[in-house]
Amino acid sequence: MLDVLVALYKSLQQLLTLPQVILNELERFIFSSEETQEHDSEKDVVVENVAFKELFDQSQPFQKALPTVDFSKRSEPFLVNDGDSLSNSTLKRFTPLRYLIDADLSQISYKTMHYHVNSVIFVTRQRTDYIYYLLQGKVELRPEGALAYEVMFGSPQAILPLNSGYVCAASAITTMPSIILAVSRIFLQRISQRKYRYTGNNDFVKTVLPRELPNNQFFANFAYAYRENMLTLPTLPQVAFRLKKALENPDITIPEIVNIVQFDASIVAKLIQVANSVFYAAESPITNCHHAVIRLGLDATRRVVMGITVKQMFRCQHLELKGLMETNWRNSIYLSSLCFVLAKESKTVNPEDALLAGLISDIGRIPVLNFAEQQPEPPNLMELKSSLPFLSPPVGALMLYNLGFSPELVNIPRFSEDWFYESGDENLTVTDIVILAKLHGYFGSRKAKYLPLPNTVPAYAKLSDSKLNADFSLNVLNQAKERIFEAMTFFV
Repeated sequence: MLDVLVALYKSLQQLLTLPQVILNELERFIFSSEETQEHDSEKDVVVENVAFKELFDQSQPFQKALPTVDFSKRSEPFLVNDGDSLSNSTLKRFTPLRYLIDADLSQISYKTMHYHVNSVIFVTRQRTDYIYYLLQGKVELRPEGALAYEVMFGSPQAILPLNSGYVCAASAITTMPSIILAVSRIFLQRISQRKYRYTGNNDFVKTVLPRELPNNQFFANFAYAYRENMLTLPTLPQVAFRLKKALENPDITIPEIVNIVQFDASIVAKLIQVANSVFYAAESPITNCHHAVIRLGLDATRRVVMGITVKQMFRCQHLELKGLMETNWRNSIYLSSLCFVLAKESKTVNPEDALLAGLISDIGRIPVLNFAEQQPEPPNLMELKSSLPFLSPPVGALMLYNLGFSPELVNIPRFSEDWFYESGDENLTVTDIVILAKLHGYFGSRKAKYLPLPNTVPAYAKLSDSKLNADFSLNVLNQAKERIFEAMTFFV
């Protein structure tokens, strides 16, 4: 009897040495197991219960006193399972895995890693081949220059990656025993990039449209016209077309460029306005087309002319559709302004390239709205608005390809809101700039709560060390007000 009491005393003593957070989680786990079984699929419950049981398995005992943690170095997980078989429903909890078809999910490469409390999963600026998700537990993320925040399993933030891209933009520390799902970043990158590609003959491979929206007749009608090549896509105005062809000649001269654009008074006026703007730190005013082209240079002149001609495409006669078209144009101007500012601040992308990329990122909305206007019956605006996010990206890419834009710009509509897009380039690309601008553009809007935090976006992680902080976003938005105002007046 005495031996039993001694053993019981030692067991209680050992139990009291466990961190309180573990005891709390154990209590929650025990009393919620019945409820979990009622709401989750049987397979998911087995996987999660077995996984969490391993955290308290006697073969993996916790130390009585946790060692001092060096938060500048990652911790090794105490258990790594490469052979775990998670159900598709479990994998589809997470973004962007939820958008993959079952055939792609069956090929995905992943592993689960089990960590004690106060373990460092990854650190800022660490390079990694994985995208990490929280499968169980709680993690604190510590971005540089910003407040730390927690992500708990079951919260809305837990469906998003803890990191993405090959460089981590924050440090992640477990605040309770946790299980991390590590998915091959290269696999997801290939899945994303193969949706738009060029064949060996440099022919554009048109992507398939997303699955039809239920009970949306407008989407069904447009999808049919798209598949049957019955859409009428806008073409470039004559001046823009002639300028584009002329600039293919490396020996083109400024007088020849001036001779092309000077016959369009609206374009000349805008070129002079841009040349006199704060964008080009104008000290003395310019009053003619020739001097404007000299100040801007040939590349900037081409991009400004293209931007002006894009504006001419945003036209509609139908009153309600005209309102949608004008709203889309104003949003495009604002986005292009942010792109210009971000490119200026990053010093890695030509600001004029970024300005044009922002203008054409939502250009696919033009053919969709034109199609709606051409229908014999007035369109259902609710159906139209719900279709736009799905139809605009692939149609925009097709339109830009037909207009002869570069491969990088052709893909801008597709990837502009693909927050976890990874270009494979270590430096910021014009696509990265557009993604960052879109993200900044949604700050303060109702959509913001559904967006990933900046430090989890691959494009954000490519910013230089000095800009990888919360102040960068505030500086971009606050210091660039005059520039944004200038840009928004160029194409009105």
